[in-house]
Amino acid sequence: MTYAIYKNLAEINELPTEDALRTFLDCCGSRRWAETMTGARPFPTLERLFHLAEETWFSLSSVDHLEAFAAHPKIGDRKPSDRQGERAAAWSSSEQSAVDQAYTNTTSELAEINRLYHDKFGFIFIVCASGKSAEEMLAIAKARIRNSIETELKIAAEEQNKITRIRLEKLLEK
Repeated sequence: MTYAIYKNLAEINELPTEDALRTFLDCCGSRRWAETMTGARPFPTLERLFHLAEETWFSLSSVDHLEAFAAHPKIGDRKPSDRQGERAAAWSSSEQSAVDQAYTNTTSELAEINRLYHDKFGFIFIVCASGKSAEEMLAIAKARIRNSIETELKIAAEEQNKITRIRLEKLLEK
């Protein structure tokens, strides 16, 4: 498997600039992040790729973070974000697949907490949904809605970083 991952890393390194930019935008919806990652190629190792991805993410402004958040559908939404590419939309659907199994009242509560969250903070609720049930995500949203905007921006950025890492791994494992 390691050979295939490094082969895929080599392919990313060799992509034409526009293709690389689109690929990185699928992993993280921040254009500045994707441009930095595209310009930093070639990545000699996986460690370098992951290190630079995280370092770049946390060096960006909150405006860049908000741009990335906006590239996600709301938790529980069946419709992809208008800013998502086809691959990113498929990843979001897979990451949120537990919501498909949720009870109707849980999905209704998720829709309501999404609305309240957006009204309070001005951006969508971001959580690394992989491996979480709809009920877990609802409980997390209910707890986080009590946060200040500063705290929530920090937590959302940390969650986006986790999502980006998972998506980079999926890209390499394709």
